[in-house]
Amino acid sequence: MADTATAKRTVKFIITRREQPDAAPYTEEFEVPYRPNMNVISALMEIQRNPVKSDGTKTAPVCWESNCLEEVCGACSMVINGKPRQACSALIDQLEQPVRLEPMSTFPVVRDLVINRERMFNALKKVKAWIPIDGTYDLGPGPRMAESKRQWAYELSKCMTCGVCLEACPNVNDRSSFIGPAPISQVRLFNAHPTGEMNAHERLEALMEDESGIEGCGNSQNCVRSCPKGIPLTTSIAAINRDTTKHMFKQWLGM
Repeated sequence: MADTATAKRTVKFIITRREQPDAAPYTEEFEVPYRPNMNVISALMEIQRNPVKSDGTKTAPVCWESNCLEEVCGACSMVINGKPRQACSALIDQLEQPVRLEPMSTFPVVRDLVINRERMFNALKKVKAWIPIDGTYDLGPGPRMAESKRQWAYELSKCMTCGVCLEACPNVNDRSSFIGPAPISQVRLFNAHPTGEMNAHERLEALMEDESGIEGCGNSQNCVRSCPKGIPLTTSIAAINRDTTKHMFKQWLGM
């Protein structure tokens, strides 16, 4: 009896779609057969296999992005029932129905649920979020980090550039150039590295040069509450705020 009831059960989706970047958004409704333990990605795969709307008419398959399916790559970020999160870890049994899927509004929409994250990657370039080394010859083993520093730095390294923190941040929008919490946290990560700290001043100055930097944070703390990896983003922002202030005073004093 229970198996028969499960077989007849369906899950309703209301998906915001867009055929191309400059096209007007519209919604379509779908009903997907329920399966125990299914997530949003498995439902989207079902719609892709059988792109038929709730009223029985056929439509184009819904476009979305996903890679790892285990909350590591960050590609499947979207707004689910009004909250930005990863579709792979969004279980249908834990979601209110109908399930509403929308693309993240902070980024330009390419098509349907697919977005362009170029804003984030440009931000990482701006703050030089890498360790510059000469790879033309063997440098030998790198310097060791103190275990106490390594433990908290590892938490920062979990960032998967998913964009959820930027979507949740009220200071990141089309009227603001604020760089967002993720790049600021990466500055803290690379400045903590024994080799990366040699270029710490460049990263700090990149966050001080205009309104897109650290001063754009309004301390809403939405970012740390929404981060899928639990990264202490507000702690990083506070630490970088302190570091940029110290760096500014050093510049004034000619140190």
